[in-house]
Amino acid sequence: MSRYISHGERHLVSRIGWLRAAVLGANDGIVSTASLIIGVASSTPQPGAVLIAAAAGLVAGAMSMAAGEYVSVSSQSDTERADLARERNELATDPDSEVTELAHIYIGRGLAPDTALEVARQLMAHDALGAHARDELGISDVSAARPVQAALTSAGTFAAGAAVPLMLAIATPMRTLVPMVAFASLLLLALLGAIGAKAGGAPVGPAVLRVTFWGTLAMVLTAAIGRIAGTVV
Repeated sequence: MSRYISHGERHLVSRIGWLRAAVLGANDGIVSTASLIIGVASSTPQPGAVLIAAAAGLVAGAMSMAAGEYVSVSSQSDTERADLARERNELATDPDSEVTELAHIYIGRGLAPDTALEVARQLMAHDALGAHARDELGISDVSAARPVQAALTSAGTFAAGAAVPLMLAIATPMRTLVPMVAFASLLLLALLGAIGAKAGGAPVGPAVLRVTFWGTLAMVLTAAIGRIAGTVV
């Protein structure tokens, strides 16, 4: 019976795949839709125009996030598969060189040469491709690309984030729409930054400052553009 006992330690890095896509999607949904509403509302006093722009921004943004995440993460996945196929071929044609290559990696990490060679041999006897994928290529179950997961997460969280300023645009009178959407969106961005930081085990303060700063900048710029456009037109 093995004397090894796991103490059940859980690392938050396992969440990095879906957490990155979720935070990006929700943040983009809030910022882009709120900025769009503020920009259009600063340009025209017509509630219908504001609502149409906000609804179109939600749908277009969610689809854009899904497509962008799927394409970019699929490219990463294609590269990983190509690297693994190359590694699989090298293991089949020249296993001795692969043992030496793995041993040199462990020597570079501080193991004695004899120990590194023995570790390399034992790991390759257990799972040669897995050992090289993890220690040579940096590919693991935690970091592996998952295009569909990233696309669905980004689209869903974008729509959820964008729905809040859209609902405010529906329920708020035009005379108070801009300050209400700006205030509520910044509050949501701060909350999102705090939740994302907590979920990832990172400091809350810097995360909150980042999202609120960029959200404020986006809304100020679109408000200025809307006001200028409304004056010109």
